[in-house]
Amino acid sequence: MELPDLKDDPHLKVLRPLVETYLAFWRMDSRHVRSLKLTPSQFDVIATLGDTKGLTCAELSTATLVTKGTLTGVLDRLEDKGLIRRTPVADDRRSTRICLTEKGDRLFKKTFAAHIAFLRPFFERALTTAEAEQLRTLLRRLHRSFQEKPTA
Repeated sequence: MELPDLKDDPHLKVLRPLVETYLAFWRMDSRHVRSLKLTPSQFDVIATLGDTKGLTCAELSTATLVTKGTLTGVLDRLEDKGLIRRTPVADDRRSTRICLTEKGDRLFKKTFAAHIAFLRPFFERALTTAEAEQLRTLLRRLHRSFQEKPTA
């Protein structure tokens, strides 16, 4: 197999800026989340549960970026802090519903609003509203492509 010429391949030229952007975002995002006295995984769970009536563990695992192996420990720590409550699902004894407590909901409202206010200027400085929508569409399309089985 011949090594591709990266200088001429418009698709491969996306790789480095994509990864650099993700890493820059991740550093800034996680630094701010930690200043709110949460880990990125804890924030992800709280932000996902906010404004919901709760989610099962399976739903939460799908909706967050927290791996299944990490989720139980994150939930244990949030429960110890009094931020979430686990309740059995009535019609499925194997499932547990995770809900924010009143304390967790107050934290969600405080930290989510603060985090969005922190992040928004980075996006507004770089993208118009139309460009943000276009980028969202393109990133979703690229994401779906990585989820599909490669063609031979």
